[in-house]
Amino acid sequence: MTAAIVGVGSALPERAVPNSHFAAIGSSDEWIVKRTGIRQRHFLPEDGHLADLALAASRIALAQSGRTAREVGHVVVATTTPDRTTPGIAVEVAARLGADRAAAFDLHAACAGFVYALDHAVALIESGRARTVLVCGAEALTRITDHQDRSTAVLLGDGAGAVVVADLEPGPSVEPAFRLGSDGDLIPLLHADRYDRKLRMDGPEIFVQAVERMSEAARDVLARRELTAEDVDLFVAHQANARIVRAVGKELGVPPERLYLNVDRVANTSSASIPLALHQAWREGRLGPAGLLGVAGFGAGVTWGAGVIGWQLPDEDPGAPGPIGWHLPDGDPGAPGRR
Repeated sequence: MTAAIVGVGSALPERAVPNSHFAAIGSSDEWIVKRTGIRQRHFLPEDGHLADLALAASRIALAQSGRTAREVGHVVVATTTPDRTTPGIAVEVAARLGADRAAAFDLHAACAGFVYALDHAVALIESGRARTVLVCGAEALTRITDHQDRSTAVLLGDGAGAVVVADLEPGPSVEPAFRLGSDGDLIPLLHADRYDRKLRMDGPEIFVQAVERMSEAARDVLARRELTAEDVDLFVAHQANARIVRAVGKELGVPPERLYLNVDRVANTSSASIPLALHQAWREGRLGPAGLLGVAGFGAGVTWGAGVIGWQLPDEDPGAPGPIGWHLPDGDPGAPGRR
């Protein structure tokens, strides 16, 4: 049996914020697009709940997978911006999904969080400790954004994406492989401390580190499976900005048509960016019924990782591309303890 992605889903807040929003802090649409490739992002309302986004994305992924909530053995939510200090979002998502037999926990590895969580899901399945794992990346980065800091405010958005990872027999011909890393000596490059509580970043150095670390990790993974970039059907790097993603693709030799970008529509959504991009790629017809996916992430810490994993998804019309709204389905009881 081989672990593979069998369902994808995403959710965005309804409010789309164009670049013109930042004119007040001296950032024009032309300036932002030229330096980042970003044209808009989505903001969660101040009284909004990130768990609602995570739940909506998870429900879509689970429905697409054909699995039931009671088949889910583990729920892992990668996030740096949970609704509460404790408990985490994962336990709420599991409860509201009806995954009453699942273990559930949040994982904090900044923008590399989804890759870390995906590696964990694969390990659970390969070890026989689970057969179905729900992995979600969910972020409300506007909670830790200094909206007067033009070096970071224009980059960040809110959203959630989810995948279902399950064992398949027969599975994809290529077994999953991952490489993760970290370097705590580089914490000052990108961080938010307990007093300021806002993201602070050394942009130029982060650019250099992100390209180098993601490229190195991805090359290692491909070599381990005796693959080249040509063997990967779609490569999705963390959508930090378009220049970083394209630079990583160039370093690896990924053909442009196999390098996915959606940062122009959603900006940097941290741990949500890769699964959110995956669902949008599926809706646009970029993911066929089966293939090999390459992923790479880099974030505060600094943390980084890359991996390859197969997917098997429903072969049906993905529908028209476009922004994805969200809502609570009729009859949803809401989050435990909410008023």
